[in-house]
Amino acid sequence: MGYTLVICEKPDAARRVASALSDGTSKSALVEGTSVYSFTLNGEEFVVCAAQGHVYGISDPIDERTVYPVFDVEWYPSNLVDDDSVGAGRRVSAIKKLSSGATRLVNACDFDAEGETIGHNLLRYACGGREADSLRAKFSTLTEEDLKRAFDSLEPEPNQGLARAGRARHSIDFVWGVNMSRALSQAVLGSGIRYRTVSIGRVQGPTLRFLADREREIREFVPTPYWKISGVFDVNGKKVAAAYAQEKIRTSAAAKRIREDCLGEGAVVASVKRRMVQVGPPPPFDIGELQKEVYRIFGISPSRTLQIAERLYLGALISYPRTGSQKLPPSLNLRGIVAGISKFQEYSRIADEILRSGAKPVQGPKSDPAHPAIHPTGEKPRHPLGRFESSIFDLVVRRFLAAFGASARRELVDVTIMVGSHKFVASGGRTVFQGWMDHYGRYAGYRDKEILQISEGDRLLTSSVDAEEKFELKPNRYNPGSLLEKMEREEIGTKATRADIIATLVDRGYVSGENMEVSELGFVVIDVMERFAPTIVGTGLTRKIEEKLEVVEDAGSGEAMILRETIRTIADQLSVLGAEEDALGKEIGSALEMTTAKQFVLGRCPVCKSGELRLITSRATGKRFAGCSNYPSACRASSPLPQKGTIKVLKACDDCSWPVISVTGRGRPWRLCINQDCPGRKK
Repeated sequence: MGYTLVICEKPDAARRVASALSDGTSKSALVEGTSVYSFTLNGEEFVVCAAQGHVYGISDPIDERTVYPVFDVEWYPSNLVDDDSVGAGRRVSAIKKLSSGATRLVNACDFDAEGETIGHNLLRYACGGREADSLRAKFSTLTEEDLKRAFDSLEPEPNQGLARAGRARHSIDFVWGVNMSRALSQAVLGSGIRYRTVSIGRVQGPTLRFLADREREIREFVPTPYWKISGVFDVNGKKVAAAYAQEKIRTSAAAKRIREDCLGEGAVVASVKRRMVQVGPPPPFDIGELQKEVYRIFGISPSRTLQIAERLYLGALISYPRTGSQKLPPSLNLRGIVAGISKFQEYSRIADEILRSGAKPVQGPKSDPAHPAIHPTGEKPRHPLGRFESSIFDLVVRRFLAAFGASARRELVDVTIMVGSHKFVASGGRTVFQGWMDHYGRYAGYRDKEILQISEGDRLLTSSVDAEEKFELKPNRYNPGSLLEKMEREEIGTKATRADIIATLVDRGYVSGENMEVSELGFVVIDVMERFAPTIVGTGLTRKIEEKLEVVEDAGSGEAMILRETIRTIADQLSVLGAEEDALGKEIGSALEMTTAKQFVLGRCPVCKSGELRLITSRATGKRFAGCSNYPSACRASSPLPQKGTIKVLKACDDCSWPVISVTGRGRPWRLCINQDCPGRKK
């Protein structure tokens, strides 16, 4: 009796908090099978425990998928609403028992909307309604220094704004998602197809619409031909390549005429323009910029990037990653962080230069009241990092160091070459002072292209002129990085949820591939929603809800009104969908049948030539493999398949005629011939 109970969000965080506050002398024990840590600090006894993410979840009392509308929802221990959360009940029981003997309670969960929601629910339900008199520990890194500082300045939270907004967001998203999903799924069931969950969430709908709109542009695109003219000019025996000033020549006759006019003719340098430009350093990372940069450089999906960044945070190597800030405030011990980085051999030269110069970091425009920009802590890993962890850690460190760098200088050159009345342009550039680019290393992305030293008035020989027929390029599909940027720009979702929304679209079978191609099912779902419930898939409503929830975060009230307004909107949309249930069911059901057929038939069997290779899931093991439809009477052809990811057939293998497939999970898709004895594999 009489101790301070500290509740953290994750077990690794609890272990670090206990170790930091006790200087490594804490003792561990098990309560209800959950690890807890105890120690004495300044004569006061502390007990530290942890949740495992959300140990409470939203559900409706009936929890029957055929029943809707559902507007009466409540929080329950996660093990009662999610079969995958088997340990949640044990942790709730442990925290309930521990709180009964505590005189003080400290919420030390991650300081953001999700962390506040987790801590608030535990204090409210497991600890007997003690959320109002609890204290808050706020920290952005799990270093010993930051944790001690946070617990030296514990304070009560005046309005619980973040927790109220977080709880409201969960309630709104559940009511929205469960009602729309049950309405669509029941419509499909009514069309005669076996039950299949068809979901459309509050942020998922508008995001799928972005993808579908782009896919329509691509499908409706008619490639228009044009001709691109380029020339090669000789100056003192060296070649200069230049492009025709008019980028696109619209007819073959015009391109032919230009080529004939220039071939064999002399050329003159009409102008040489050289200019120096300053390229400023990039700001430190917020979570969105980190996810986009990691995808650009390493091809790692946004959701995977966030998982890896959180592991680096729990290892006390970087600051809290779920931040919207690009600022490094003066309150941070920046010099101490740089000094810590200087002890890494690969960064020591750059870090020592920063320490000697006393440089200050550049700040970006984005801010976050809870956390600074993502930055390294200066601590070394206690255990070897995996390949992806090492890559992302290196990127974060170099981006942090780059923020201290001076502006780079680049010399840009534009040369205008005239062949009679025809103008050609050659451009180039080189970095004359690296500045921050030296700090950022290979991630800077600038390439030099030299232009020969020539002067205005120089005479050149026209070596060759080519006219190449090209076609207008269709719009690019979104990839996970560009889609994340679109969601940020449209202000839908939050920095913590956008990556999961993208992953959900892939898991639902609405999109596939690195360049996110909308499936037939995705098209049909978005099409029927646009016709019958356009509000649900528009950006306006979900953006307004986010804006109102931000007000709740500041004011600490108003969430009940937002929930009531959302329920009225959903009820109106459900009435419309109910009236069109037959049409909805037939259209979505037809798309489901097409999707299922594409998924399970891989192609003609290359062994017996008469059967089909099908994707089969073993009832005994649950594993999937390819097998011939003529098994076992006429053909025993079979092959193992990847156990995770969406499979799409690309073509028949050139070497063995077995199917070549692409497999898409949450990262880059990969392709392979499914025949393990394929000669192409040996090549």
